[in-house]
Order: sequence, then C-alpha cells, then structure tokens
Amino acid sequence: MPAPTLLAVFAHPDDESLSAGGTLARHATSGARTAVVTATWGAATHRAAELAEALRVLGAGAPRMLGYADSRVPESAPGEPRLLDAPLDEAVGRLVAHIREFRPEIMVTHDAYGGLTGHEDHVHTHRVTLLAVHAAGLERLYPGAGAPWQAGALYLATHPHSATAVWGGHLAPAGKAMLTVPDEAVTATVDVSPWLEQKVAAVLAHRSEVARGAAPGLIAGLSVAERELLLSTEWYVRHGLGPVSTVTGQTELVL
Repeated sequence: MPAPTLLAVFAHPDDESLSAGGTLARHATSGARTAVVTATWGAATHRAAELAEALRVLGAGAPRMLGYADSRVPESAPGEPRLLDAPLDEAVGRLVAHIREFRPEIMVTHDAYGGLTGHEDHVHTHRVTLLAVHAAGLERLYPGAGAPWQAGALYLATHPHSATAVWGGHLAPAGKAMLTVPDEAVTATVDVSPWLEQKVAAVLAHRSEVARGAAPGLIAGLSVAERELLLSTEWYVRHGLGPVSTVTGQTELVL
C-alpha cells in the first residue's frame, strides 16, 4: 500500500528541513506525493531560492508560498503585511486553497509552542493551519478556493522533555529556548537516520541562515556524531480530523 500524501505547513524557509526534513524525505522516497507550504517570505527573495533547493533535496516539489512577511524581517515580502498582521480569514483562505489543490491525506505543522524556540510566526502558523485544515473540508467556507477536501490527520512537530536531557548543552550556545512537551504526549516517533544526509543537506541549503549563525549555522558546525544525536529522530503529536476522502484512507506518518 502506498504511503499517504503529505502536505507540511511551516512558517519560514528552513523550518521544513529543521522540523520535519527526515519525515518529508522518507515519505517522498516511499513514493508519496509530498509538498510544503511556507507562510512567510516572497517568491522572488533569496530565501525562497534556498527553499527551492532544500525541497529538491528532500523530494518535496516546488515551493508553495503564502507570501506574507516574516514578523522580524518586514522586507522579506515587499508590499505584503507581516503574517501576524494579516487578516486571519485571509491567511486561512490562502492555505485552504493549497490544501484543496494538493488534497493531502495527512498534514504536518508546528506544535502549539511553535517548536523549541516559540517563535511568534511558528505559533501563528500553527493557529492558521488548525483553522485551515478544518475549513478545507467544509463546502460553504471559502467556496472560491476549490472543491472541499478533508485530510485524515494533522501531525504537530514537537520535542519531548527527554530529548533535552539527551542533547545536553548543544543548543545552549545558540540561546535557544527549550519549549518541549511531556514524553507521553508524543504519539509518533520517527527514526529518520537513513535520511539524515538528505535532511542535513536540506538544512545547509539555507545558506543565508548558515552565514548569519541561525539554527542551520549551528548544525553546520556540528560533528557527524552530534548531527546524528540532534537530528536523527523526529517527534509528532497526532490530531485526528475525521473521515479521510481518499481511496487508500491512510492517515499515518511513515514510521
């Protein structure tokens, strides 16, 4: 049975590779249609070009951009509001159109904390995705955005408390917050070690973030053993969404 189609929604270029790069590569390698919607940065920017390279490495198709500005980089989408300032109904509608066009069986996005760092764009992307994934299945909402489509499950990319103990002080030099969930809240643990080389290559494709010392820059400076420690497992919290309108009816990540 083929793996389920997967659509991921993340806030910034590089979030897809850092948070779910191994899972995206694993699904794509299994033959599943796999894609990513990125909430911020314009299609004509350098970070969109880096995103295109990262998605090529992961096998996740061409970039799909909502086109809003990064909350901390207003020039990231000239002429567009910051994601946080955009009308909520408008942002949800833009994402609904992508969901209905791609017709995913499962979806992936940030958890309610916005991941380890709690970045405000991550948190808001989580909220927009929760609303859009439900709205996409309702025919009277956003009737101009395509035929209704209900994904079967939504997976929230997260980190358990226990991961921080294993990682030790690896993230401390970068000043990263550790917003984690109880281990028992994790419902899917994915070993992505066979796809780790692809994941790291996708992370490093975000060259401007490497250069400025953001998370991809931190990873660039790690040894092979440290990368395996930090990046070879991905964790998710599963949210059921009701019946899935597909032939296969699959609603599970490839584990």
